[in-house]
Amino acid sequence: MTSQTTISATGPGDKAPAAPSDPTPSTGLRGHPWFTLITVAVGVMMVALDGTIVAIANPAIQKDLGASFADVQWITNGYFLALAVSLITAGKLGDRFGHRQTFLIGVTGFALASGAIGLSHSIAFVVTFRVLQGLFGALLMPAALGLLRATFPAEKLNMAIGLWGMVIGASTAGGPILGGVLVEHVNWQSVFFINVPVGAIALVLGVLILRDHRAENAPRSFDILGIVLLSGAMFCLVWALIKAPTWGWGSGTTWTFLAVSVLGFALFAFWEQKVAEPLIPLGLFRSVPLSAGVVLMVLMAIAFMGGLFFVTFYLQNVHGMSPIDAGLHLLPLTGMMIVGSPLAGAAITKLGPRIPLAGGMAATAIAMYGMSTLTSDTGSGVMSIWFALLGFGLAPVMVGATEVIVGNAPMELSGVAGGLQQAAMQIGGSLGTAVLGAVMASRVDNDLAGNWADAGLPKLTQPQLDATAEAVQVGVAPIAPNTPEAIAAKITQVAHDTFISGMSLACLVAAGVAVVAVFVALLTKRGENAEAGAGAAHI
Repeated sequence: MTSQTTISATGPGDKAPAAPSDPTPSTGLRGHPWFTLITVAVGVMMVALDGTIVAIANPAIQKDLGASFADVQWITNGYFLALAVSLITAGKLGDRFGHRQTFLIGVTGFALASGAIGLSHSIAFVVTFRVLQGLFGALLMPAALGLLRATFPAEKLNMAIGLWGMVIGASTAGGPILGGVLVEHVNWQSVFFINVPVGAIALVLGVLILRDHRAENAPRSFDILGIVLLSGAMFCLVWALIKAPTWGWGSGTTWTFLAVSVLGFALFAFWEQKVAEPLIPLGLFRSVPLSAGVVLMVLMAIAFMGGLFFVTFYLQNVHGMSPIDAGLHLLPLTGMMIVGSPLAGAAITKLGPRIPLAGGMAATAIAMYGMSTLTSDTGSGVMSIWFALLGFGLAPVMVGATEVIVGNAPMELSGVAGGLQQAAMQIGGSLGTAVLGAVMASRVDNDLAGNWADAGLPKLTQPQLDATAEAVQVGVAPIAPNTPEAIAAKITQVAHDTFISGMSLACLVAAGVAVVAVFVALLTKRGENAEAGAGAAHI
């Protein structure tokens, strides 16, 4: 499925460059490949960082705004859900109107929404502006990949995508560390305010450097019904998974949303075969490597994002660490992703993606199993081993799966392919938080009453038990003022033991997901169409 296309490049004061078969060397800043990489890296760094930096801030937000466990989940889920629902549509917008414009709009909106979160004084406003963050972030993520695809020549494209993936991986893993520093030494609002100057830098660089590249046969219309069907189907799926612990997995409401989601996906697939210019040409998925890459990103994000959500509560609420200490304890994870990404890029270039990706997911599965053995007495050394192994395992997937998806799509669909790649990761992150959150809630509900009684603590009424379970789900021991020290110690022990039991089960589920991903990785191979859009400019 190759596509030989002609690239047109337009921008203020620019002449259209020659076709990729006869590329014109780039002069000055505008359109220079390496400066383009730096510019888009600054933009995507904000989006990737905000996927995890909030994890460290969640306990502070919960305490300051009086948020419930469900509210805290929505700070994460609202962001991921907005990204997931709109990424493919945003990629299509970039293919249609140019990736430069969509990138600049995305950067500006993301920075403004971040500032608005920092000024919010209620959890409802925080969640609302987090959703807006996700929508604007969706504009710039696939646009960044489209710009790289069109700017770098074929022999340098894999390196560029590898470095781009390294930035995302390092930002994702570095979020908890930066978040810890900001929350402890400034406040939780600073976690969001920091995006304002970063966004301003990305905007200035984008105006000065980015050149708009468009495929000659880019889409000229929009599949409105396809957008509605796909967005609705994904929303119903994630909403059902998030609300199932409250509604009950056997509830008719839960299954109604799941059924509507399945119906929506089926109608979307049917419509895409009928419309002249579909949102996602289903022929893309005839490429087994591309399809495997999309599934792999979903599975990886379920294991990573879902597991990380609970680890931050484990470090702060069970071990009693400060936010910055919790972030520093995750430094092995960040460090190994930074070190592992260029190593993974070199291995993928030499061996192809199959072996590095499968090996990475195998290491991820082992790391998640190791994290399931953590207890309230586990030392920092043991934690570091599992965190480092997790980072080393994730690095090849962050780098390689991007190349697999984007490299196996034709140039005129580079935005859609970039949207698919990012949507897969964001859906996986949202599903991971929702599904593993449901696993945690179920285990706490099943074990708490028995553990409470076994400790000889006074019997709780059902409302008291429900309130206690909500606190225990985030590792908090609900101790009332003036509680005798001996009773407080028992409550703390019960709360932490019950939380760790739930976290262990969630990590085991994540390990199982990673094992499945090992076999999916064996279906991947190097992108076949990278040369279709490469070479718009020489380095």
